[in-house]
Amino acid sequence: MSEWIGYMVSIECDSNKGAYQGEIISVNNTEIILSKAFYNGIPCEESEVSIRASDIIDLKLIDKQTSAAGTSIITIAKPVAKRAGRTQSVSESGNANKANLQNGMSNSNVKSKPIDIIKPNHDSYKMSTPNKKDKNKGKWNRGWRDEACFGSPLDDAIFKDFDFEKMLALFDKQAIWEEINSQKPDVVKHTDQNKRTAKYRHDENILATTPTTYRQIIVPKQEICEYVTDDGLIIPSISRLLRNKLFLLADRAGLTWKKRNELMGRAATEMALQLLGGGHRLNPHNTHQMPTVVVLCGPNRQGAIGINAARQLASHGVNTIVYIISTESDDIITELALYKMTTNKIITSITELPELTDLIIVALCEESDNLKLYSSLADWTKKNRASVLAIDPPAAGTPGITAKFSLVPVLPLPHSMENGKIYLCNLGFPIELFRNLKIQYKSPFGSKFVIPLHPNEDI
Repeated sequence: MSEWIGYMVSIECDSNKGAYQGEIISVNNTEIILSKAFYNGIPCEESEVSIRASDIIDLKLIDKQTSAAGTSIITIAKPVAKRAGRTQSVSESGNANKANLQNGMSNSNVKSKPIDIIKPNHDSYKMSTPNKKDKNKGKWNRGWRDEACFGSPLDDAIFKDFDFEKMLALFDKQAIWEEINSQKPDVVKHTDQNKRTAKYRHDENILATTPTTYRQIIVPKQEICEYVTDDGLIIPSISRLLRNKLFLLADRAGLTWKKRNELMGRAATEMALQLLGGGHRLNPHNTHQMPTVVVLCGPNRQGAIGINAARQLASHGVNTIVYIISTESDDIITELALYKMTTNKIITSITELPELTDLIIVALCEESDNLKLYSSLADWTKKNRASVLAIDPPAAGTPGITAKFSLVPVLPLPHSMENGKIYLCNLGFPIELFRNLKIQYKSPFGSKFVIPLHPNEDI
């Protein structure tokens, strides 16, 4: 068997070992050692492969040829897959050669028709997908999968950092959209533009609708001015005379002015707290940013309501400054005594008013005051530029001062635009008080203590 050394050989082993091809460099009765070996058509990484004689079921010797350049060319027989019931491999020429190394028998004269196969490099050869049988036997290893997928082993690849900026530069979305839009007809473009501009919030309807309006409050004498709530309820305005009669009945029933004063002060406090930012501004962790409110109080019941609101705001931690024109009224004296306990400021001179403040509460005029003009206070209010909240102002407004919001009790008067947006306060009047004045009344407040009113534009 020593004469086999140097020959190329194709060896088929049992079903668990596969097939080998290569050049014989050593042979004996127990094993064959191959160099430049191929396993199932794949170059082996080892320089030498040893095959035991007991594993061999078929062996074919192949000529060793030399090219014109003197380099060795390996020529091996193309293996033919065994079919069911077939006991030996058959070459393309139909010649069979069976070797039995254990008995020392060989047949080197019978040779199959060779096929010239030059060992390829990793960049040129392609590999077929392993069959299910090989996969179950563990032959589908990582190297096999890599080469079958990428055409060459990943171990030899040159890994480079991925250039994200270069790849993003290759994809210009704006240019692509412009190209697509340029190909659309004008009608399609116009439709797309309409679709882009038609945007709705989560609380808006796609179909334009108007809120349902209905009346549940009817007064004996209808005024020209009417209001409507957010829920579509129509709120009629009443005259100053009718409102005074309603307050007189309330005093006789026990709902005195002092009780109404406390309710109005609470309503003004709630509005002021919301205008100051609510829980975002009035937070225990933001004590260094507590807002400042200036309350302008006249020598009347409106002034007393203003002082009451200042006291309640101070109980929420708001810095309050009360400017009072006169303390001669008994109503003012009582509220002022309670406010002094807050240790907040009380001033009587316009020069002591701060240059900047967060909110101005105006409680200066009653209708009986014949609309006195406080020109100095009006000038200071305009320069300050803070929001103005008026408490039960005259229907024509406070002279020289334009309010942004106005808080009014029970039923509104026909207010002018000088009083800004009107908010209605619930004083808890019993329904019998309205019936005594022939007012058909049903509460519009629902779950709220103060509700906004909007001018009814349908009249």
